[in-house]
Amino acid sequence: MSPPASPVALPADPHSFASGSPVRVQHLALDLTVDFDNRTLAGSATWQLANPEAGSEVILDTRDLAIEAVERLDAAGNATPADFSLGTASSTLGQALHVSLAPDTTALRIHYRTAPTAAALQWLAPAQTAGTQPFLFTQSQAILARTWLPCQDSPGIRFTYEASVRVRAHLLALMSAENPQQRNDSGEYHFRMNQPIPAYLMALAVGDLEFAQLSHRTGIYAEPATLPLATHEFVDLENMVAAAEQLYGPYRWEQYDLLVLPPSFPFGGMENPRLTFVTPTILAGDRSLTSLVAHELAHSWSGNLVTNGTWNDFWLNEGFTVYFERRIMEHLYGREYADMLQALGRDALHHTIAEIGASSPDTHLRLQLAGRDPDEGLTEIAYEKGCSLLLALEALVGRPRLDAFIKEYFARFSFQAMDTATFLNYLRSELLDKEPGLEERLQLRDWVDGPGLPANAPAVASHRFEAVDQALARLQSGTSPAELQPGTSEWSSHEWVHFLHGLPPTLSAEQLSNLDGVFEFTTSGNAEILTAWFPHTLRAGYAAADAALENFLRHVGRRKFLVPLYRALLATPDGPARARKIYAEARPNYHSVATGTLDALVV
Repeated sequence: MSPPASPVALPADPHSFASGSPVRVQHLALDLTVDFDNRTLAGSATWQLANPEAGSEVILDTRDLAIEAVERLDAAGNATPADFSLGTASSTLGQALHVSLAPDTTALRIHYRTAPTAAALQWLAPAQTAGTQPFLFTQSQAILARTWLPCQDSPGIRFTYEASVRVRAHLLALMSAENPQQRNDSGEYHFRMNQPIPAYLMALAVGDLEFAQLSHRTGIYAEPATLPLATHEFVDLENMVAAAEQLYGPYRWEQYDLLVLPPSFPFGGMENPRLTFVTPTILAGDRSLTSLVAHELAHSWSGNLVTNGTWNDFWLNEGFTVYFERRIMEHLYGREYADMLQALGRDALHHTIAEIGASSPDTHLRLQLAGRDPDEGLTEIAYEKGCSLLLALEALVGRPRLDAFIKEYFARFSFQAMDTATFLNYLRSELLDKEPGLEERLQLRDWVDGPGLPANAPAVASHRFEAVDQALARLQSGTSPAELQPGTSEWSSHEWVHFLHGLPPTLSAEQLSNLDGVFEFTTSGNAEILTAWFPHTLRAGYAAADAALENFLRHVGRRKFLVPLYRALLATPDGPARARKIYAEARPNYHSVATGTLDALVV
């Protein structure tokens, strides 16, 4: 195996003021007090500087932070006040914090307080949790770390950190770091992250949490009422880690734990190192939605270990991760299972391309997001088109060669950032140039800088979905739902979602009632099934599902589900008024990541 490569020379990051700072941060000592009453974090961030001699100032990213004082520290730890200024405010990027340096400066200490409306922080009242205590969690990706921490908030800038966090004595604090496994009497917790990470992987959660160990390096944190179901659902976690290691090399983060958050979490999961945050909507009871955990685990290599240099390179995180996720699932549950995931992913990609526009530059893998919120690049393009490129590579060179390439890539560039141009050069030198004409057969330029899905994308198909399609055809030809039922008893969530997506949009309320009477979709506890079912009920005016839909929208905060359901509701005759009423009641339960999208859609 080759030695680690020299750091990649990255392009300027259009989403970070700090990207242009010649002086870079190296290590953070964070000291915070969590105030649930005022919904603020207050304390200090002490930054050790990697190269303080490189310039006369250091630039950090902030957004809606109250900067109370800044001090310069010398090598002996002596502190003196530092001159600082805040730049012009941008609604998306926040403000640049400029701090003047002296010749003997080795570190900066910034005293600050967050705003109650900090976009990364969600403060939950007890009624919004599974228990009787309040809850706090952060969501720093893509550029929200700056709303709770003055930092160099670019994925291309990495640092190690330690932290002291004070909370109410009966609550437990966790971070993307070495974590406690039980509460203490003082309410003060100490953390250390020895591997360097970018700011978007900074994470904090505080709540009434307990821990269940699954193996020597895996475990589950959750509220007490949720923990038994979660430990049952994720019993294969250690097997997932072992499968990932067999594919692409050792797990480099020591511990791999999951934190099951309250349902307002806006994403399916977030790959915070050592502590993946996951939504409770994957607790289906039958372990059928655990591919999401395989996805977040895969990020421990693609994303956390080798990180997209800027958000224009987001596909380097997500395309590799989707491919890796499905390889893990194939290893554990077989090729037919993984094929279902590929087919669902390809369907989602076609839907996204149709929605964005087949000729739109936003369907390119290499994005141009300058002047926009990078959240706009978090689409199925990065995930599924990126995965499809790797499937095309696999078809051309074979799995063994592709696996060897990916494993070497993770090893050579571990704990570094990677941009698209550098990756393409590496791909050419290590794989494509080994065989004349291979790049032309791959049509690499069409994949990276061309719109839509290239014509040479490998077809994906699922044998298990073929059986579902046969059931749909029988239904269309007059077979009753009751007659279909015996053949569906072993279906997974994926098969049911495919079935629901395949139902014709012309079904009447009576026909939906017949389906519901047999298959009980409206009372399903599976969020994926409900999200595929409710658009049919709305379109047909099937009123029996209305209460379940409204309950879902009021309690689930996952953006992937909310956006299509609100769109389906808005498309009905009385939908806009209903949507606004539900949204007004539900909005306090949603994270800012979700409301940022839904405010423009619903209000």
